[in-house]
Amino acid sequence: MQAWQLSQQGWRQRDIATALDVAESAVSQWLTMARQQGPKALQARLPSGRPARLTPLQKRLIPDFLWHGAEAYGFRGEVWTCRRVALVLQEEFQVTYSRSQVARLLAQLHWTPQLPLTQAIQRDEAAIARWRTEVWPRIQQRAQQEHRTLVFIDESGFYLLPGLVRTYAPEGQRPVQKEWQTRDHLSVMGGLTLTGQIYSLVRQHSLNGLHTISFLQHLQMLAGVRLLVVWDNSPIHRRQEVKEFLAQGGAEAIHVEPLPPYAPDLNPVEWLWQMLKNVELRNLACLDLEQLHEEFHLALGRIRQRKHLYKSFFEGAKLNI
Repeated sequence: MQAWQLSQQGWRQRDIATALDVAESAVSQWLTMARQQGPKALQARLPSGRPARLTPLQKRLIPDFLWHGAEAYGFRGEVWTCRRVALVLQEEFQVTYSRSQVARLLAQLHWTPQLPLTQAIQRDEAAIARWRTEVWPRIQQRAQQEHRTLVFIDESGFYLLPGLVRTYAPEGQRPVQKEWQTRDHLSVMGGLTLTGQIYSLVRQHSLNGLHTISFLQHLQMLAGVRLLVVWDNSPIHRRQEVKEFLAQGGAEAIHVEPLPPYAPDLNPVEWLWQMLKNVELRNLACLDLEQLHEEFHLALGRIRQRKHLYKSFFEGAKLNI
């Protein structure tokens, strides 16, 4: 339109092209179109094409259909694939979409392929919700009133087998990650306080009740003598030696609060393990446990340096601090 207006003012094509920083051939094409079809021919036009098979209202209904779960549509297992979603669209709207079209449609609706979390069938969701809303505030209040250091404790294993993630590689040449195939692993006990202090105990063999006692004593030396410990009902927390330790004066200094059964996601230390395994140590193949031990402590050190990262662990557990 600017080119047409300048032409009407007597500008030459070459000067118009220079002023608008475009090719002279483009100016010639625009002016010819305006002379033959009128200046309105230069206005932008929506591209022509087939009309959408789904209306905006129908598209907004798709997430509601999917939230009911795949089994509600007769599929086996609560997993959504492009093929299954295409069958749902055919059933609900009598339209046929290819898998690639379904993938683009789901992306527009902000539905992405994700790896689902696994949860025990025995979980009591109501009890877990009550723990978050009723028990957790009482635990925080008690720790404050009794001047105790509140610490979450959990255990995990770190194997020589690397945790793999996706990576880019030349098309048709799938990358190979060399690994030392063994089940040898590090047994780790970790503690996390409300202020982000992280403590750990690492052994190259399975942990037992004596390790639990050692870790509690380690926490008393570094975090404070009076502790309020939150942990699950793991067997090593229920060993006879642990009960005797707490009974012989330990219980006065160390108060223990159990988590609900089958609720590892309530423990923010579990989210620390996820960060270590899936981010800091991903795709790492160590030759032996000594190297893995060293890499573990380096990774833990990197997390400790990111001072505010611990808050995301509590956010992952949906616990207010």
